[in-house]
Amino acid sequence: MKINRRHFIQSAGLSLGAASLSSFTWALGDEPELCRGGYFTEAEGKAFLEQHIPANLKAWNKRSEQIIKQIKTGMELNKMPAAPKSTPIIHSRKEYNGYTIENVAFESIPGFYVTGNLYRPAELVSGKSYPGILCTHGHDGAAEGRFREQTQRRCATLARMGAIVFAYDMLGYGDSQQCTHNIKKSLKLQTINGTRALDFLMNLPQVDSERIGMTGESGGGTQTFLLAALDKRIKVAVPCVMVSAHFFGGCNCESGMPIHKKGEYQTNNVEIASLTAPRPMLLISDGADWTKNTPNVEYPFIKHIYSLFQKETLVENVHLAKDVHDYGVNKRLALYPFLAKHLGLDMSLILNKKGEVDENKSVILTNQELRVFNAQHPIPSNALQGDDAVMAML
Repeated sequence: MKINRRHFIQSAGLSLGAASLSSFTWALGDEPELCRGGYFTEAEGKAFLEQHIPANLKAWNKRSEQIIKQIKTGMELNKMPAAPKSTPIIHSRKEYNGYTIENVAFESIPGFYVTGNLYRPAELVSGKSYPGILCTHGHDGAAEGRFREQTQRRCATLARMGAIVFAYDMLGYGDSQQCTHNIKKSLKLQTINGTRALDFLMNLPQVDSERIGMTGESGGGTQTFLLAALDKRIKVAVPCVMVSAHFFGGCNCESGMPIHKKGEYQTNNVEIASLTAPRPMLLISDGADWTKNTPNVEYPFIKHIYSLFQKETLVENVHLAKDVHDYGVNKRLALYPFLAKHLGLDMSLILNKKGEVDENKSVILTNQELRVFNAQHPIPSNALQGDDAVMAML
């Protein structure tokens, strides 16, 4: 399949003039096994799913093995690198109405630090266990990332509901400045980072290993369904505004390594998201992006996969036809009851007197308040610096 270069560039969220476009040398022939951006048309994406509906659970299990094998091979992660033995950095605890925030960093590979914020209920009861939730973010401006108001409100509200929440940076966002976001193997490193973030979360005192969730929007949605596909420790997944039959993600961190195609083999993100079955999953979609067809194309396919396990009630779709591509308030209002139901969170802790969700008790902090590395807490001396150094370690 040949891809129009302008279509790819626009799908990737880039803006180039005519002169720049003419000098942009990427083409499918240079990377024949990469499925970038709008690799399929909408019709082709729908047809692909129709051609790959498994007849029974045995057929799906066989297909699943093939999909997982190519994801790991394509990511160069048939064997996950050993986790560094260093101690996580946790500092600057701040307490608010019903929750606390701390600034966190830990090594995922020698010399590379995952950075983020840890949100916890303000009063952790001794002897009680709490659900753990990983929160990722999308490609929404490197100056924002996990600092965005929508991310802070999501994490703080989940902590007020009784969850221990870890929000962490994409490469090149927030504190994660050891390399640029678009390094060639960013997909590999972000998957390693997600795995180590899951390790970190599950190793925290009082986190219940049987109640682990993950959610993120856009590129964070890709991280969510990929990690849920590869790591069964994630018990509940909520990929937001990302699961599409025709769109594969326009960034190296989503489609820069051959996880979707190898020779005659082909898959798409709907099949990958379906690997979450039969664990609970909520698809949140909107009318302004590549998830606009979810109720009629992607969701029926995924629900069929769940039906093979006789678990179709565990997958849901909330489609917001008038919403845009974000993790805005309407999407968060869909998220909270789903996670409450499947992770045992307490919705009553976030409701006002009218019985409505009230996010106003979430304090929005400045980027500097949420940063891990600063003059008082410098980045460790062994930290890799620059794309070449990080790529050499990978």
